[in-house]
Amino acid sequence: MSDALVIIPTYNEIENIETILRAVFSQEKLFHVLVVDDNSPDGTADKVKALQNEFSGQLHLLQRDKKNGLGAAYIAGFNWALEQSYDFVFEMDADFSHNPDDLIKLYNACAFDDADIAVGSRYVKGITVVNWPLSRILLSYGASRYVRLITGLKVKDSTAGFICYKRKVLNTINLNKVKFVGYAFQIEMKFKAYKKGFKIVEIPVIFKDRIKGKSKMSGSIISEAIFGVISLKLKSLFTKS
Repeated sequence: MSDALVIIPTYNEIENIETILRAVFSQEKLFHVLVVDDNSPDGTADKVKALQNEFSGQLHLLQRDKKNGLGAAYIAGFNWALEQSYDFVFEMDADFSHNPDDLIKLYNACAFDDADIAVGSRYVKGITVVNWPLSRILLSYGASRYVRLITGLKVKDSTAGFICYKRKVLNTINLNKVKFVGYAFQIEMKFKAYKKGFKIVEIPVIFKDRIKGKSKMSGSIISEAIFGVISLKLKSLFTKS
């Protein structure tokens, strides 16, 4: 049994899923994985099912009826994890933008240091992003600066999606009241944890743009992040949830 669960949300990741799973399971530290698949038409879930025979007890699958947003997929995964005995719960992408070799860094920060949340950060030591166009770097970096300005959140990479949570953080945050589904979901989770007084530590990582498959970035996701931040701040003035 492992004390750590890596949640990987998927939609049409057939080109990446087997390779990323094998990379996670090859780590010296034993990690379990929960794939949350949003009814991918390319057969991603079927590939995971086939691999479950090889990784019995380590690889789990949660299938949802439709594509309903990254945030909703993670909330479903968090609730599943809380029903189990995992002490550390991770967010990680399927496309190798997050290096599985860095999982242990995030784990150690929470398991052996005093972090409640460890964030794999692109901006804590300069800008450590590979193969992104300048426009996207400026958008992402600018968004994090904007979040700090509006909310006071002391995190340099607030939109990061490579994260380790201690179980107590997910138990404390009211997951049913998490509102956003895209980039703003990542901001909202960190902001709620910050308001609850949890310690958030940023671990420098190198972020690489995906090589296979298609990005899920859209204009609506960016818009949600921009206007959602103001909504989060205003709501926090009147509630602690």
